[in-house]
Amino acid sequence: MAATVLVEAYHTRDRHLKSAPVASLRNVTKRFGRQTALDQFSLSLRPGEVVALLGPNGAGKTTAVRLLLGLSQATSGEVEIFGGNPRERASRMRLGAMLQVGRMPELLRVREHLELFRSYYPQPRPLDELLAAAGLQGMEERFFGTLSGGQKQRVLFALALCGNPDLICLDEPTLGMDVEARRGMWEQVRNLAAIGKTILLTTHYLEEADALASRIVVIQKGRVIAEGTPAELKAADGSRAIRCITSLPAAFVSALPGVIHVEQDGDAMSVRTRIPETVLRTMLAKDPDLSGLEVKAMALEDAFLALTQQNETR
Repeated sequence: MAATVLVEAYHTRDRHLKSAPVASLRNVTKRFGRQTALDQFSLSLRPGEVVALLGPNGAGKTTAVRLLLGLSQATSGEVEIFGGNPRERASRMRLGAMLQVGRMPELLRVREHLELFRSYYPQPRPLDELLAAAGLQGMEERFFGTLSGGQKQRVLFALALCGNPDLICLDEPTLGMDVEARRGMWEQVRNLAAIGKTILLTTHYLEEADALASRIVVIQKGRVIAEGTPAELKAADGSRAIRCITSLPAAFVSALPGVIHVEQDGDAMSVRTRIPETVLRTMLAKDPDLSGLEVKAMALEDAFLALTQQNETR
């Protein structure tokens, strides 16, 4: 079963790579005065991909998205959407965006917001489909201002889909959602990708990127520092995570050969190393009462931290 899934994943990625990009930034530099937000940055998005753009705060993610949406212009380099300029009307009609900016009129009902946005497009998505996709059935007549934070996020998601776009930019789409609503949103993103829509996702929930992305692009200081599938990024440095309960001091474990990072989490200790067997033999020899032992592959969060920390020191 695992081998079949792996083969299918590679076939899917090959299909994406052979498709012509629907959007691209090529060697883009964007400066704000003396500050460089993007530095010779390149990114291509293809049909049916879910691409997660990850990076620390201030890395340039929002700038890249704004360039793709035609909300900003590059200092140098090329930005192209559907073969044209993102500021052209024909390109904008095929874009959808869910951004964490601005305020929505709170005295409009959910249905009124959706009908207003639908009116901007020549062939909008049907209202009932939008309500179903965002899990808003039964909320049509509620005022936007009475909704919870997670419910407002669902309305913003529905608004991004109003024009039945081919490229959808989702900025922190599940912020404030409970677990059930978040999983429902994930399912809708997968459905959109399955019918050939392209999704660019920015999120601080690395579990979300791991669950959804067919490709992850890590950006720092305006440059791409890593790119690949979630599995490839997690396996990049070959390290594994040891988690256990031990009386050994963190300073002692940190000094062991092959240990990359140690973190104490209550009674448990997490150790990242490329030679887990050797490290564990030493730890067990010094602490025979060591318990709660787990050894597993790196989580995406660990891989992300390792990549950004390595780049910070360069």
